[in-house]
Amino acid sequence: MTNPLRLGVNIDHVATIRNARGGDHPDPVRAAQIVAEVGGDGITAHLREDRRHIRDEDLARIQDATDLPLNLEMAATEEMLEIALRHKPHAACIVPEKREERTTEGGLDAAGLHNTLTPIVYRLKDHGIRVSLFIEADERQLDAALQLGVPVVEFHTGEYAHAILDGDSERTAKELHRITDMAALAAKNGIEPHAGHGLTYDNVQPIAAIPQIAELNIGHYLIGEAIFSGLEPAIRRMRELMDEARG
Repeated sequence: MTNPLRLGVNIDHVATIRNARGGDHPDPVRAAQIVAEVGGDGITAHLREDRRHIRDEDLARIQDATDLPLNLEMAATEEMLEIALRHKPHAACIVPEKREERTTEGGLDAAGLHNTLTPIVYRLKDHGIRVSLFIEADERQLDAALQLGVPVVEFHTGEYAHAILDGDSERTAKELHRITDMAALAAKNGIEPHAGHGLTYDNVQPIAAIPQIAELNIGHYLIGEAIFSGLEPAIRRMRELMDEARG
């Protein structure tokens, strides 16, 4: 039997639209409730240092509004660690973060940041928070995740998505092969592999078909589609494509 594939929906960009004008509409909490109603498996939210989308007060409101597990994306800073320990989300995914970037660009250098990450990972785990690292599908980074003792890694699929957009079939195949191999290696070593970034209706199925991958986290594309079709139909369509790929 094929392992089930979970869908975590990132609701950051509902908050981006809200913040563009101020006030409280559209409310990311309402998006979280729709995700729960339509059968999503989790909510992902990234509290950035600059608070450009999700705000501190959104976290508790999201947790109160739905029973779905919250996956908090966070930078490896003392401020974000304290916020995570205060809110105690189901999971914390440590991501790279630069002020000037539009969105998360590339994976975390877990190997280079080992000494910085070690106490943060330890404290999160000590408080019962499931720790994940958002990394490239790279053996060096996976080795670092193993050394840090994290139970989950999320592979950055941005290069795969860009290769498809560029019409580069050779690069697309290479990226897909890399993610497939690293997902198998992660699972073999007892780490649960997830994937996300740049996934769309058009490119999700080859990633969803990788049998070891347990969860996809998708946000920007679904919120964009929701403008035209509504959030519920957008999530349902993504779920259908994922299930079809797992067939």
